[in-house]
Amino acid sequence: MGIKIIATNKKAHHEYFILESLEAGIALTGTEIKSIRLGKVNMNDSYAQIKKGELYLINCHISKYDKGNLNNHDELRDRKLLLHKKEIRKWANKLKLEQHLTIIPLRFYLKDGLCKVEVALAKGKKLYDKRETLKERDIERSLRK
Repeated sequence: MGIKIIATNKKAHHEYFILESLEAGIALTGTEIKSIRLGKVNMNDSYAQIKKGELYLINCHISKYDKGNLNNHDELRDRKLLLHKKEIRKWANKLKLEQHLTIIPLRFYLKDGLCKVEVALAKGKKLYDKRETLKERDIERSLRK
C-alpha cells in the first residue's frame, strides 16, 4: 500500500538540529484513527517525553471525530508511542548526558494501514543558527535559478 503522509511538523527543521530519528507506532482509540485518516492532526508545540520507561507524545492535537458519539476521545491526551525498550533507554541516556536535547515528532503517516509517527532527537537552534539556515537556503535558491 505504501506511505500516505497525514501531517508534517514544518517548524521542526527551522527550530531544531535533527540528530536522530525513529519510526514509532502510536496507541490510539477508534475515533482518533478516524480523525487522523481525515487529516485532522496538529503537531504545533508537541513533543515527546519519557515517563517510567515509556515514551509519550504530549500536546499533540487530534480533533474530535465528527461522527463520533459520547465516547469520543480527548483531543490533547498523552498518547503512548510504541518503541523497543532498548531504543527508549538509548535516547533516555542521551537526554541525561547532553543538555538542551528534546524529542519532537516530525510527521504522522499511514504505512500499510497503520498509523506511524516519525520522532526525532533534536537540539534547539539559537537565533543566529536560524539566520544562517535562512541565508544558506537563499543562496541555494539563487544558484538553482
